[in-house]
Amino acid sequence: MFGLANPDKFMRFTTPLVSVLWLLAVGLLAFGTFQAFAVPEDYQQGDTVRIMFIHVPAAIVGLGAYAALGVSSLFALVFRHPLADAAAKAAALPGAALTALALITGSLWGKPMWGTWWVWDARLTSVLVLFLFYIGYMALRSSIDDEQRASRAAAVLGLVGLINLPIVKFSVDWWNTLHQPASLIRSGGTSVDAAYLPGLIAMILGYGLFFGAIWVTAIRTEVRRRRVLSLRARAAFNA
Repeated sequence: MFGLANPDKFMRFTTPLVSVLWLLAVGLLAFGTFQAFAVPEDYQQGDTVRIMFIHVPAAIVGLGAYAALGVSSLFALVFRHPLADAAAKAAALPGAALTALALITGSLWGKPMWGTWWVWDARLTSVLVLFLFYIGYMALRSSIDDEQRASRAAAVLGLVGLINLPIVKFSVDWWNTLHQPASLIRSGGTSVDAAYLPGLIAMILGYGLFFGAIWVTAIRTEVRRRRVLSLRARAAFNA
């Protein structure tokens, strides 16, 4: 795996991988979407339970995307490796989009269930903070003209944001929150009805592969961009 830190090896390895990721993601998302409309209504939530098939995967993968950003930032800071920096940069936008989707669908789900669009609940607030870390990371990178300084400053912020991940995950266990506790993965076994599990798991995997496809594609694009800039700089130096 560490051999893939070489940009040339990474590009060769991911050339066929991107297509596979896209195909698997589309297939799983299609199956999950079909299941979302095929499953029966919930006896308490009615049709609003179908929001779960969008909200839960977006929240889980949005959290995982920030973990990818943070770990990539760590490698970029410690080893000063440009590919790790490219991976952190590439994870920011899709991760922010997924987290925003989780917040929006959570509000749409919360209104009929809780009677309000938003509460300053520990889970909701920590996810909002996660979204702000994404925005801050992207804003910091774009606000500094020197790319090396920008990458180092953003990497530090990315590492700081990792502190928020366990807070998001365990907030429903540490505090008495309005948001329901963990239901899919918990010590006593899942509390999700068996009728919803196949579609929900397919959507989680589909969202994960969808993020993976976008992430790898964005890393490859960033590698190409940096190569073009390097060639231009050499040409200008030799001119």
